[in-house]
Amino acid sequence: MKRSPSSLSRLDPASIPLEDQGEIGFPPVGAGKRFQFLILVEIVNFAILRRHVGRQRCDVLMADVAERALLAIDGAQVRVLGPAQVEIVAFGADRDVLAAMLDVLTALFDSPVDIDGEQYALDVALGATAASMPHHDDVRMIEEAEQALADARIERRPVERDLPVETARIDRIALARDLHVAIGRSDELFLQYQPKVHVRRQQIASVEALIRWRHPTRGLVLPGDFIPIAEDSRDIVALTLWTLRQVITDQKTMAARGYDVPVFINIAGVLLSDTRFVAEACTLVQHGGAKIGFEITETSVIRDPESAIANLKIFAEIGIDVAIDDYGAGLSSLAYLKQLPACELKIDKLFVTQLTSSNRDPLIVRSTIDLAHALEMEVVAEGVETQAALALLTVMGCDMVQGFLISRPIGLDALLQFFDEGRHLAATSEARVPFARFSGVQRG
Repeated sequence: MKRSPSSLSRLDPASIPLEDQGEIGFPPVGAGKRFQFLILVEIVNFAILRRHVGRQRCDVLMADVAERALLAIDGAQVRVLGPAQVEIVAFGADRDVLAAMLDVLTALFDSPVDIDGEQYALDVALGATAASMPHHDDVRMIEEAEQALADARIERRPVERDLPVETARIDRIALARDLHVAIGRSDELFLQYQPKVHVRRQQIASVEALIRWRHPTRGLVLPGDFIPIAEDSRDIVALTLWTLRQVITDQKTMAARGYDVPVFINIAGVLLSDTRFVAEACTLVQHGGAKIGFEITETSVIRDPESAIANLKIFAEIGIDVAIDDYGAGLSSLAYLKQLPACELKIDKLFVTQLTSSNRDPLIVRSTIDLAHALEMEVVAEGVETQAALALLTVMGCDMVQGFLISRPIGLDALLQFFDEGRHLAATSEARVPFARFSGVQRG
């Protein structure tokens, strides 16, 4: 007889056929199953529940969560991963099946559970990965699901991610054709935003817009795969203008909520010598009434320095802030640097991630900060992931930081919630505390 999962008072965890030991093994693919899904279910308020009902009852709770999932999703393989997580592996004929599964799970855990006669609400986070079959990268699929779960905790909604397509398997001609269609339709393209925080002011200084492409059959295609294709096919003009229009709309939304901060978008080097793009971009910004910034790389200027510098000055004249991205990753040229109308210089994360473990990187970063300040530019450190790196950058006089310590790239709704809750303050509050071990790089 099938037991109802609504009550936990008599539920025996041992009676549920779950595999909670050994390596992760995905079940075999059935006929007509073109997509594989990995869903992670986490009880966010598990620690609170454990204090109320005890460890033993919480073990029963996780067994009940697993059983509910097993009953709700036909053909799924379910197992308890740990004290607060359950893993679900399932298959579907098309990609949309995953969204339906997440809807079912969301509804399933909306109602309180009964534990020994008392009602308890479950705060459930759902993170999922979809992969088209066949694929042979189970580890990466797990990593994507874990990242989706981390995003779900922040955004407080189910988050789906797609297993990225391996570059070696990409058909560039087919992908170029699909990208052209996607730009015209625009329902496959979306933006995520990553904040930049001014360390001394402890304020959000600006955000960077990052374009993403969810292909209907390939899943999530990484920017490193489709941006070069867009440049080669000249679709980069339409793609960047689409991004600019969307950013203008989103920046107005932010301003209306009281967060009138500039939004920066990345500009490919080939566009800096494209007079048509420059004219259209200027028209959009001037009529859009939004605060917009452009991020360009050093190498993009070196391609055609005369045209690039002239057009960057045009952008600056109409109020577009210019930032130099990935500084230090290419062949830095002081001759070009002093000519650029830039207000911001971003130190490449290659130097920032090894800041506290390398002897040379702190010297390079410190000298770059001093150089930028001498040229009257503010400095942004990319790839800040630890409090130690943040503390050292603060001592060095770095103006702004960006990275996973502050926030991962997130959607607009999640960004607004990030603003509302002031989450950047938690990451930067410790930056003012001096580290004795860093005293050798303090300003003299």
